[in-house]
Amino acid sequence: MDFEAWVEGYRKAWLSNDPADIKALFTDDAAFYDSPYVEPENGPDAIAKHWLEHADQPGDTEFEYELLATDGDLGFVRGRTRYTTDPPHEYHNLWVIRLDSGGRCREFTEWWMRTP
Repeated sequence: MDFEAWVEGYRKAWLSNDPADIKALFTDDAAFYDSPYVEPENGPDAIAKHWLEHADQPGDTEFEYELLATDGDLGFVRGRTRYTTDPPHEYHNLWVIRLDSGGRCREFTEWWMRTP
């Protein structure tokens, strides 16, 4: 499983906000959890719609990550996102990613904390 390639594709979609780039990341039955206590977005169309409703503008973020561990189709990524907007702010992220055999995401869960 090429988790680094998937994260790079995620970053490309994040910077482009192109629905095709977003949808290409996810399987038809993917579940996307990005907020606690809410139901996931399911499938590439719903994920892209949700993503674009909460989109960051290209150039507003700096992102770095580390692939912490993998176990078969499951990968764990630690990230740090710096927003260059006014006022600047930063988040630390933990992503749990489950890929299919073709490298598309079946399940994505994100936990995030804002730096004080």
